[in-house]
Amino acid sequence: MKRMFGALCAMMFAASSALAGGHLPDLDGREVVVVTENAYPPLQFVDPASGDAVGWEYDALAEIAERLNITVVYENISWDAMIAAVSEGQFDMGMTGITIREDRAEKVDFSDSYMTSEMVMLVRGDEDRFSDAAGFAADADLLMAAQPGTTPFYVGVYDVLDGDEANPRIKLFETFGAGVQALRTGDVDLVLTDGTAGAGYVEASDGGLKIVGEKLGTEDFGFIFPKESELVAPINAAIADMKADGTLDALNKTWFLDFKIGG
Repeated sequence: MKRMFGALCAMMFAASSALAGGHLPDLDGREVVVVTENAYPPLQFVDPASGDAVGWEYDALAEIAERLNITVVYENISWDAMIAAVSEGQFDMGMTGITIREDRAEKVDFSDSYMTSEMVMLVRGDEDRFSDAAGFAADADLLMAAQPGTTPFYVGVYDVLDGDEANPRIKLFETFGAGVQALRTGDVDLVLTDGTAGAGYVEASDGGLKIVGEKLGTEDFGFIFPKESELVAPINAAIADMKADGTLDALNKTWFLDFKIGG
């Protein structure tokens, strides 16, 4: 009995070590269907110069696929349908800069965080009517773009405005990119976004956009899975491995410092 118990402990320890990054599990080429929005640069978007879907998350998942021996198949869906679709098992995994939150974790499982970002205020480059959240809130003529159900939407409602989710000053858009386009054309005056995506848009705007005010909080991004998915543990192991060997830092440099959208 002691020998059996000892052998079992050894097997459990070996499995734990494999998932801790010592030797990553081999998933035998398993097909993993990943859904994304392709509307959140520089994490994932369609590059106007090449027409290809590219971004930080694509490169990260390609690296994960190589380390775990999986075959990734991509599908597209709108943000407002993504969490429900993954929760229902229509896809194996979802990615689009998804903030890890308790209410979402009731519907899907999250990977460990692969990135931490801070919420910023993205405005037109010539904006001079306000320079912080209080200034925006004080001018009833100013409008904000947001996607329903997203972290920027809730930050806008509760941290910038009056806590009324039906506030008419919040104009809803199906995609983040559509909100940014509305900002460019003057249909809205503010887009809240995480600092990484905001920096990407500013870099690509040639002075057309800028970030103002103080950061409004931090958020952790994770991949999503159907509840009790067996993919969570190996994906977490690969993320830990990539953090430890500097791969995630290298991706940050590539996509947030070196890459220019459309360049």
